[in-house]
Amino acid sequence: MSDNEKKLFKDYFDEALAQRMAAMITAVHPQFPVEAFINQISPQLDGLEMKERSTVFVQALHDHLPTGFANAWTVLAAALGAELSGEEGVFADGWHYWPIAQFIETFGLEDFDVGVEAMHEITKRHTAEFAIRPFLIHHQEKMLAILHTWAEDENPHVRRLVSEGTRPRLPWAGRLYQFVEDPGPTLALLEKLKDDPAEYVRRSVSNHLNDIAKDHPQLVIETCRRWWQDGSPERRWIVQRALRTLVKDGNPDALAVLGYGPPQVALQNFIIEPDPLNLGNKLNLQFTLQNKAADEQKLMIDFVIHFVKANGQTSGKVFKLKTAVLAPNQSLTLEKSHPIKPITTRKYYPGTHRVEIQINGQRIGERSFELIV
Repeated sequence: MSDNEKKLFKDYFDEALAQRMAAMITAVHPQFPVEAFINQISPQLDGLEMKERSTVFVQALHDHLPTGFANAWTVLAAALGAELSGEEGVFADGWHYWPIAQFIETFGLEDFDVGVEAMHEITKRHTAEFAIRPFLIHHQEKMLAILHTWAEDENPHVRRLVSEGTRPRLPWAGRLYQFVEDPGPTLALLEKLKDDPAEYVRRSVSNHLNDIAKDHPQLVIETCRRWWQDGSPERRWIVQRALRTLVKDGNPDALAVLGYGPPQVALQNFIIEPDPLNLGNKLNLQFTLQNKAADEQKLMIDFVIHFVKANGQTSGKVFKLKTAVLAPNQSLTLEKSHPIKPITTRKYYPGTHRVEIQINGQRIGERSFELIV
């Protein structure tokens, strides 16, 4: 691989990592079979994705460490390096611990107490947000009680685990369906973390609430309304991020929490060009908004492009543009260039595409253009 090629994350889980892991373990457990460990891992890695590669490491650890999770963890715990020094670094600095965290996820339930201890230690160096999920599924009440104490832990990585590990829709992880159905137990944890001193933890709280909002929007809106009242700037930051999906969807109750009421504006001189537009070029928007209310208005200004799908139907995608406060009768002219070019997450189809202006969740004007692909 040349210096100019970007190394994929999965490619770090290679023979060099097997050698590094073996060196870590033999430093505290000299009888560890280094050659057998590396020879088991190396031939299996080609063609595998990251999680599959990590699973190869996990099986090799299981096969060559002392039998039984408690005995294996005694060795691994002694081999762990220093804790992360800052709030970040879970994947940038602690990535090489991923197979160890997955080892806990796979085998930790053999000994609940030792598994809990293992998660508490590994999350200070990497993360246990995936490892903790089997514990929550099989021992929910017992694990939740522990998490309530971890919400007050001195280490921000442990406190973050309380929120991140219980997210019902955590990316890269299986859903916690019990919390998708009833998020009450995790909301009780978030209440303890809503004023956490670490932004790292507060960001997880906001993401967790955003997860819940996909299944229980009104519950999250009510929670955010309560948190917003007399909330610190840091807590209000959580609320703004927690409501981002609902706000993007134009939910009026979510917008109202943030101070955006029904808009009283006039849309003027709405122009889009060029028409037709060739794929790969930029779509240019220009329009003017005038406040028609007797008082100043707080406005969240977005635009929506309705992209043509393969079946000829269209699907709207909201793009953020600007927030503004307009005095009575004040006008604001906005311009935006938006590239319509090939991307990995969307396939473009020719046809009539509509563009709408969205103010405080309400769509107030429309134009169209022909896309040539």
